[in-house]
Amino acid sequence: MFTIAEKAISCLSLVKTYEEKTHPRGARKLTFLGAEGLDVYNVSVPFQHKGKTYIAGRVEPRVTEWSSVRFFGQTGPDTYAALPEPVFQAFQDPFVTFIGGEMVLGVVQVVSDPLDPKRIVSWHTCFYKGPSPSELKLFAIGPSHMKDIRLCGLQDGRVAVFTRPQGKKGGLGKIGFMIFDSLNAVNGEDMLSAEISQTHFLPEEWGGANDVHILKNNLLGVAGHIARRDREGLHYHPMCYAMDPKTGKHSPLTVLARRADFPDGPAKRPELKDVLFTAGLIRHPGGSATLYTGASDCEALRAEIDDPFLQFER
Repeated sequence: MFTIAEKAISCLSLVKTYEEKTHPRGARKLTFLGAEGLDVYNVSVPFQHKGKTYIAGRVEPRVTEWSSVRFFGQTGPDTYAALPEPVFQAFQDPFVTFIGGEMVLGVVQVVSDPLDPKRIVSWHTCFYKGPSPSELKLFAIGPSHMKDIRLCGLQDGRVAVFTRPQGKKGGLGKIGFMIFDSLNAVNGEDMLSAEISQTHFLPEEWGGANDVHILKNNLLGVAGHIARRDREGLHYHPMCYAMDPKTGKHSPLTVLARRADFPDGPAKRPELKDVLFTAGLIRHPGGSATLYTGASDCEALRAEIDDPFLQFER
């Protein structure tokens, strides 16, 4: 059932409601071969190409945020091996989707201070498309200082885009929405005019979209994250909602998991120990789904959950 959200609900309230529901099952860590000594996290959702399963991941040393993005091929249930090419240097947080028969990769490119090359001063999202991971070509660049942009091909050939402005228009980070006529029409300048929703997050909290599914009734099922900060550090939780692309209205947010539902592990910094950065969902027949997520800016995890989008398809 699709109910329209009338106001934003606090992260703490969403977590409290979540604690009364069924929690993830079979939580596991993902293992990445060929990246020994480096952390692999903030991965894409696994995807299929020519009968094989791949995943894209952010690869970096524990002591820095200067990273690369690489593709890994699955070699076991939770094990992936690095492909030699391509390697995207100075990029972060990949996502992969397929639109009009083409693979689309989104990655966040970071920019350094010319006077202090170790200091990151800016970033933007770059979009590549092509028939395979080794044949991707740049086709669009998002606005400066904007991460968490996600694309979804609609059944009529148009492309839905979820943005994540900050600052004067977006505060700490809100979700914007717009539709382009085609993949070729996608561009960063127009993304600045996306309609921004005020009913996802409170002003002191933030979040973004990470993975978008077309549901049976043409609603969009969005898996994302909601975040807040307190004296203990940052708190990121996977969340989801449904949206009507015709009206831009969305359902209330639902938290999908907590860091405590997964195996313990390291954190890049102490204030990041309670961080789950959502990759997205793979839906399965029978009412279950697999949730993929980054953890504490160090690892990638997955777990089985009840499919949160089924309720919107009834």
